[in-house]
Amino acid sequence: MTTEAPHPHPVALIGIGADGWPGLPDASRAALRTADVILGAPRQLALLPTECTADRVPWPSPLRPAVPALLAAHADRRLAVLASGDPMFHGIGRALAEVVGPTALDVHPHPSSVSLACARLGWPVEDTDVVTSVGRPVDRLAALLHPGRRVLVLSADADGPAAVAALLRDRGFGPSPVRVLERLGAPDEHLTRAQRADAWTRPPGAALNLVAVECVRAPDAVALGTVPGLPDAAYENDGQLTKRHVRAATLAVLAPEPGELLWDVGGGSGSVAVEWLRAHPSCRAVSVERDPDRAERIARNARTLGVPGLRVVTGAAPDALDALPAPDAVFIGGGLTAPGLLDRCWAALRPGGRLVANTVTLESEALLAEARHRHGGELVRLAVAHAVPVGRFTGWRQAMPVTQWAARKELDAATPESVRHQGDGA
Repeated sequence: MTTEAPHPHPVALIGIGADGWPGLPDASRAALRTADVILGAPRQLALLPTECTADRVPWPSPLRPAVPALLAAHADRRLAVLASGDPMFHGIGRALAEVVGPTALDVHPHPSSVSLACARLGWPVEDTDVVTSVGRPVDRLAALLHPGRRVLVLSADADGPAAVAALLRDRGFGPSPVRVLERLGAPDEHLTRAQRADAWTRPPGAALNLVAVECVRAPDAVALGTVPGLPDAAYENDGQLTKRHVRAATLAVLAPEPGELLWDVGGGSGSVAVEWLRAHPSCRAVSVERDPDRAERIARNARTLGVPGLRVVTGAAPDALDALPAPDAVFIGGGLTAPGLLDRCWAALRPGGRLVANTVTLESEALLAEARHRHGGELVRLAVAHAVPVGRFTGWRQAMPVTQWAARKELDAATPESVRHQGDGA
């Protein structure tokens, strides 16, 4: 959410590449010459010539929390901010827009490192997936690994390429060719030759680098698709797992949309929350699990499957729900008989939100029937059978049927649906 602060002068946000001052267009140079203060990383500030007479202020670490105070401290002066490449692409532009508002920014973009990398590799930008490990776990790469896909990873430092290679090996994509592109745009830029991830021997190079991956899955790796219903074998579990076919049906009625927040109550192995997050990079989820061992397992599954942003809360519902932001959807996979749980979840839902609850017991089924009577929705029975050997023949083995209640909370006609995604981080 934007929290605009008064600023008498537009903040000049200048994208700069590794080629420094010579690579800047005239408009960017003019903004830097007339600035009273220039904020930037020490590496970026060192690229400026002496004709830029402004006070040079390096960013502190951590950077993001310091942005509002730094902007306020220099609010009465002409301020320029340096950013790598395109400031609005995985850059400081987002934080600045949230503080001063987008209309108070004068943005001068430079070609991003992704554009330069695709130009050097001959990869179409629109067909190339991008993930950053700058200030974020490299595990996020795992969600993008599919045979034939090309991925660029924005590295945090010189050790980034080795971390990418190790992840590819661990996630079943060891045969993938990997290249490192260092100091793109600078006179000494360097592109390494491709090397398989599972044979990675390259020592750390330049800190400023991208990693290019052409995804090749190992023959014995588990295939993970892009739709809900990943194989059960993809999850570490102790038996508390929403099985594949029921999970796919559950996610279908939960219907994740970009930016929405899910409460996964009684997380078990975290499979529903994990696949909710895999639906779109902006989706958010909180998994609530009372058993500490299972809570740790949920976090491991999330990292393994490329969604390390899953928030895991260890505690018993409904008490563990009290401090959580209001959800757009709730899945109850366990603990339905806990007093007040169902009512607490329904009350917490944002207008237009969905609640889905699964059970295999008669006691919980009675609760769902009563909830349908009060709130409407749909009550269904999901039954799955698998073909198994019966002597020399084949027969069906029936899994325990699952009763599912799914309902949508009425959207207040006076409230725009867009407000559902405002505020409340997870």
